[in-house]
Amino acid sequence: MSEQATIVLVHGAFADASGWTAVITSLQDEGYTALAPANPLRGLPADSAYIRSVLDTIEGPVVLAGHSYGGAVLTNAAHGADNVKALVYIAAFALDEGENVAGAGELAGDKVGLLDVAILRPFPDAGEGNADAYINPEVFAQVFCQDLPADLAAAMASSQRPGALASLVQPSGVPAWKSIPSWFLVASSDRVIPPGAQRLMAERAGSTVTEIDSSHVAMISHPDETTAVILDAARAAVA
Repeated sequence: MSEQATIVLVHGAFADASGWTAVITSLQDEGYTALAPANPLRGLPADSAYIRSVLDTIEGPVVLAGHSYGGAVLTNAAHGADNVKALVYIAAFALDEGENVAGAGELAGDKVGLLDVAILRPFPDAGEGNADAYINPEVFAQVFCQDLPADLAAAMASSQRPGALASLVQPSGVPAWKSIPSWFLVASSDRVIPPGAQRLMAERAGSTVTEIDSSHVAMISHPDETTAVILDAARAAVA
């Protein structure tokens, strides 16, 4: 019998690992071990190194899934990681070498206006031009999660974890998707990463694509569909 993969779930900016709760429960019901480490959100090189350090502690095959900016992180963290057998992008950035998050969002010609609704706050040792970026709570639901109940969206707006502004422009390294099979869940009503950009990133990565009518937070508003994509990758990883 093939060894079962461990599922590692990487959250993005303006969120935390609790966004994976329903998916984790479903994966556990299927007998899988799932880990959802805290993504530091301090910058692409540092965040990728941290997630790589988590991967290095896991024995056996790993399926690495990421949401939003978490996709940029896993793209770098999994490069050269022999235990990672599949990548899963959930409305996420699958960057190419030298590309950054800000540029990838506009691959299909759409303008990404996230900074227009951002609140910036300085943090210690941030460096010149850097700061923590939050989505203005007044528009958080409309921008980030328009298909969630209002009370849940309001709580998420209040508890959002900021991402360092520098993360938007730091270039990606050699992408893991060039050597590791990938799956991609495109959210067709996403207002953070334009669906057209998601489709282009999925196509060039050679991903197995599923598309659903979802906001940016598909793992919360559509946990069953998200889990199904991850399970497909997990089964293929040990086939």
